[in-house]
Amino acid sequence: MNERNIDPYRKLERIRKRLKEKWIRASERQRAKGKLSAMERLEILLDPGSFVPLQSLVMPMYAEFNEEQADAMGDGIVVGYGTVGGRPVVVFAEDFSYKGGSMGRSHLEKMEWAIKLAIEFGVPLIGLYDSGGARIQEGVHSLTALGGVFFQNVMASGWIPQIAVIMGPCAGGAVYSPALTDFVFMVDKTSYMFITGPKVVKAVTGEDVDSEQLGGASVQTRKSGVATLMAKGDKEALLAVRKLLSYLPSNAGEDPPRVNTGDPWDRIDGELNRIIPADQRKPYDVKEVIRRIFDKDSFYEIQQFFAQNAVVGFARLNGYVVGIVANQPKFLGGVLDIDSSDKIARFVRFCDAFNIPLITFVDTPGYMPGTAQEHGGIIRHGAKVIYAYSEATVPKITVIVRKAYGGAYIAMCSRKLGADVVYAYPTAEIAVMGPEGAIEIIYKKEIEATPPEEREELIRKLADEYREKWSNPYVAAASAYVDGVIEPKETRPTLYKTLCTLLKRKKRFSKMPTKRHGNMPV
Repeated sequence: MNERNIDPYRKLERIRKRLKEKWIRASERQRAKGKLSAMERLEILLDPGSFVPLQSLVMPMYAEFNEEQADAMGDGIVVGYGTVGGRPVVVFAEDFSYKGGSMGRSHLEKMEWAIKLAIEFGVPLIGLYDSGGARIQEGVHSLTALGGVFFQNVMASGWIPQIAVIMGPCAGGAVYSPALTDFVFMVDKTSYMFITGPKVVKAVTGEDVDSEQLGGASVQTRKSGVATLMAKGDKEALLAVRKLLSYLPSNAGEDPPRVNTGDPWDRIDGELNRIIPADQRKPYDVKEVIRRIFDKDSFYEIQQFFAQNAVVGFARLNGYVVGIVANQPKFLGGVLDIDSSDKIARFVRFCDAFNIPLITFVDTPGYMPGTAQEHGGIIRHGAKVIYAYSEATVPKITVIVRKAYGGAYIAMCSRKLGADVVYAYPTAEIAVMGPEGAIEIIYKKEIEATPPEEREELIRKLADEYREKWSNPYVAAASAYVDGVIEPKETRPTLYKTLCTLLKRKKRFSKMPTKRHGNMPV
């Protein structure tokens, strides 16, 4: 080696040594809080040895490069690329051990650059957030750079999957970057999201709350719906992200990955005929129906604890990825309300953006009545479901399980909303309203003229006649609003054969005049 080249190589060696020592110190500080360091998190998330760090020597604003200041190198964020399940991804992970992960200009410019890189590569973006917010000392510089991150999040939307994992604090304007992504994961007890902290809330409103009560993982997954999934620890959250990615394409120009699950496509499950009660008033768990129809252990639920009267998630059907939307009779009878409408609409739009076929299971008595819902905008929120299904161009299959009443029947991917194929079970009832409510209106005079002791029997008789004449699935099938009446046990092979046919069709495009986009009721 040439004599003059010895010192430069030694300098690089010293820098690498100091960076290694930096991450050892960071790990010790994070473990004391029950958390992992940024590098440890990336080691769990990515395939072993696949991570390639980039821009690791970037210094904070106004700071000159100094090999003695290893803690400042990278400005509190690690960015780079690697693989998950052999497929490339771009990642960034905030380092809370450096100035509380505060977002300075250099920090945010690295984050913005990572998103641009993911867009250019056409690969998923995964962000691990652990920051106290914008760095106050850098004022407008950090705020301006934060706007650049938001812009790139929007540019990436619909082209590449974006996943945010909140692994510590995420406060102030910084919350809007994960809010603009497709999926938000949180860690119980160690992560939280809010616009203004407990002290500001106390000063302005007088409310006395702590960070967990204000924006902890439980609050954001159960009440607000901001978060997709709550994990018990860092490792569980990162492994859940790995699993989610196995259902998603790398970008909107690709199809989701198909895998061989070993579950026969023509499997018949007789238990399905017994799970669904014929009595419309008896509840059942639609998740059990989903698990029995689709490939074994393949159902991946999204927003499990939010708006539980609706169920959404991914599953596989003989290896093909599909998006599942279902009413859940176990909660509120499967009624549609404000939150469940938002949940369904957003999921449908994601699936349509990323070429994931939709299969909808309908069992709903309608929209939730009451002043709270009306004043909260159930009309506007319910319209989102109609808009999302109507706009979706992926294959759409609907299965009417039991109740399909009123506007909710239309909204849940009915024939006129673009369903390619509609099936119904023999237990299905399709009508403007339930038989009991309908005959109370149709036969009001006859019922009032009947002696009180005989009314209950008359109402039951008239309701049975109404079902037989108007609301059974064969009436809808006779008018081609339903393509076939099938037994529940036949659902899996029927859906698979239908899906295979629909997947051969080229993506359907509207013949409407060219326009920028529609105006979704948000």
